[in-house]
Amino acid sequence: MTTANREVLLYIDPTCPYAWVTSRWLLNAVKERPEFTPRFSIMSLYVLNEGRDLDPNYRALIDQTLSPAHLFMAVQRECGQEAFSKLYTAWGERFHVQDRKDDYLEVARESLEEAGIDASYLEHWEGRTYEGELREEQAKVQKMVGDDVGTPVLKLGDNAFFGPVITRVPRGEDAGRIFDGAVALAAFPHFFELKRSRTEMPENT
Repeated sequence: MTTANREVLLYIDPTCPYAWVTSRWLLNAVKERPEFTPRFSIMSLYVLNEGRDLDPNYRALIDQTLSPAHLFMAVQRECGQEAFSKLYTAWGERFHVQDRKDDYLEVARESLEEAGIDASYLEHWEGRTYEGELREEQAKVQKMVGDDVGTPVLKLGDNAFFGPVITRVPRGEDAGRIFDGAVALAAFPHFFELKRSRTEMPENT
């Protein structure tokens, strides 16, 4: 990555616990590597899995991801990056850290208030105002990394990849060193994949 191209873009679905942990790592990492600027953007697990034959229980979870994605898409388009990041943090603290998954809409309402975003944005929860834009954003992600991956997707410079998928949030220089590794891998255009089976769930703290 050149000095002029040090934006780090992380695509997240707000309901994904792995994306949440990765996002907190990224925020810790750029504290150690302040020459990089983090940005967040929406992707949609619902759109990604549309038309796929899924386990019924997983399908039910995926179906619940669509309304949050529409809300975040609206905030991204109308309010900008700072508001999106604040909303994601407020949402994540409730949805992931506090494990409040019994009422998505109430979590959204409280998160908008904490982020300083007008409650009228809840009209996008079911309004589907940015349906086309959400699908375009997901198509952009899949063009970069393919359609056999999920969230998060990390874009560094001209290259993007699925992950890193982590289950604990690295902090301090640990976060910085892992970030250095991601930068090094992204700089090599022929890098595609590192993977092992997951044996634990994320710890959302």
